[in-house]
Parts: sequence; C-alpha cells; structure tokens
Amino acid sequence: MNEITIFDQPTEGGFVRRESGRLDRMGGGITSRRIKISNGRVFKKVVNGEEIGKAVDKQLDVIIVDWLTEPSRKFYAGAYDKNAKATLPDCWSNDGVTPEKSAKAPQAKSCMECPKNVKGSGSNGQGKACRYERRLAVLVAGDLSGDVYQITVPGGSLFSNNEGNRYGFEGYKKFLIANNAAPDTVVTSLIYDLETDTAKLWFKAASYLTQPQAAAVDVAQKDPATDRLLKLTAAAMDGAKAVAAPEPVAAIAPPTASVNPFGDDDDADEEEAPVKRAAKKETPAAPKAELNEVLGDWLEDDED
Repeated sequence: MNEITIFDQPTEGGFVRRESGRLDRMGGGITSRRIKISNGRVFKKVVNGEEIGKAVDKQLDVIIVDWLTEPSRKFYAGAYDKNAKATLPDCWSNDGVTPEKSAKAPQAKSCMECPKNVKGSGSNGQGKACRYERRLAVLVAGDLSGDVYQITVPGGSLFSNNEGNRYGFEGYKKFLIANNAAPDTVVTSLIYDLETDTAKLWFKAASYLTQPQAAAVDVAQKDPATDRLLKLTAAAMDGAKAVAAPEPVAAIAPPTASVNPFGDDDDADEEEAPVKRAAKKETPAAPKAELNEVLGDWLEDDED
C-alpha cells in the first residue's frame, strides 16, 4: 500500500496503520486475479477479466496458500459452448453441501438430495450434471510481488489415481499429510496431463519453502481477500465478461523456481467422481521417506 497523507498524523499516541478487511465494499478498489487453465496446455494470468502478460507452457510452480475443506460444485442448465459469453452458473455451492444464496436457480435445498448430483443426469445421460471443482488461492513461485491468484481446478483433476509422484489434488493432500506436510508448506508443480484431450492437471511436490516464500504465505493467509478467491466462480471473478476461445500459443521454456514465469505477465472437463470405499483401517498413502525422495538432495543442505 502506498503511503499517502490524508490528515495530520499526531506523532504520539501509539497509532497503527490497519489494513482494511472490507475493501470489497469500497467499489472499484478490488483487483481480481486468477490463473486460467485451458485445453491449450498453457497457464494465463487474468486480471480484472483481461488476459495479461506471457503464457506459461505445460508446467507452473505455485504455493497453494488456501483451499476449502471440501470440493465446490457448479451446475449450468445449458450445454457448454466455448464461443458463448461467460456467465455465472445457474446453481453452485462453495462448500459442496448447500447452494449459495446468490445462485439464481438453486436445484435443491442440499447438494446431497439434488437431482443434478445423480449419475446419469449429465449430457447424453453420462456422469453428473453438477460438476465438482476446487478453487485454490496460490502464489506464483518466483513472483516477488506477493500477489495471490485463484486457480479453478476441474473435477477431472481432483480424484485421479496417482502416476508415480504425480497426483490429483485430493490424493496430493493425502500424500502430503502422510509426510507431515500440507499444500501451504511446499512449492507445488502444476503439470498438464499431455495424454488427455481436456485440461487435466497433476500435482507434484517440488521443494519446501524458502524463508521469503514462507513469509509471503503468512501475509497471504491473513489477508481477507484471499478467502474471497475461494468463494467466487471464475465467471464471477471476471465480472461474467465474454471470454474468447483460446488461441495457439508458442511453446516457451519451462519455468524455474527462482524466476517469475509470467514475466511482467474453463474449459469444460469430464467429471470424475470420487470412489467410495468400504470403511476399513488404511495404511498411510505414502511413507515419510517418499516426500524426501521426491524433493531431492537439497534437503541435506537445509540442516543448520
């Protein structure tokens, strides 16, 4: 925040400068930031509904600073049209339990009893008409600005079985927990699955945080605006503006953790419902040693 003088400030009295927790009610003072994923296998910054800066190809390293306890849900009554203007969902739920009060056409009193949450209710009688998604609040590794972005992770990237050390988000959480870690304690590589026709992401642990990165996470988690990113759909973030069809983007070098990959810079996805298993005592998702193996030899340099 820029230091400006709006009155004569007394030099004594123990005054403090407090950051507002209600900037969203000021009108015109909020900057909405998200990172868009696409079938073009690139990551793009979208600020106030406009794409800016360079695109990042295939992989992006981030720090996940916040997420909701359960996946969110969204339902569109109309068929998907990539050339149509972006609109808010007809019904959506942030907590995956009940529709949001601002939804224009709630489909049921609760998600559990919703007819759109039934297998076979989707297009052509396939899948569910109401889709899972997760909205994550992230910092971009290498970006020293401290700006927090929203990333909307589609359902097909949530419940996937792992491939080696790459996971769907829900499995990634379990992997980290089994290793006494969490999404906000490591740098995470978001990696496009190049074997699918849709925008599917893998999550992979890249490294623990540096001291400056850890401090940036602390600041972001205390900022009320971060929580707001978890509760607005991409269309709401962009003010429901028209979104042009993605254009081919030339490949660029993969990002490194020490460089801001964006420089001075949703599509529809097939749903994969979580598999319910019989209640039983389960072994940990992965031994603690596995995370150390994933993160590499740099761990030895972290000893004092």
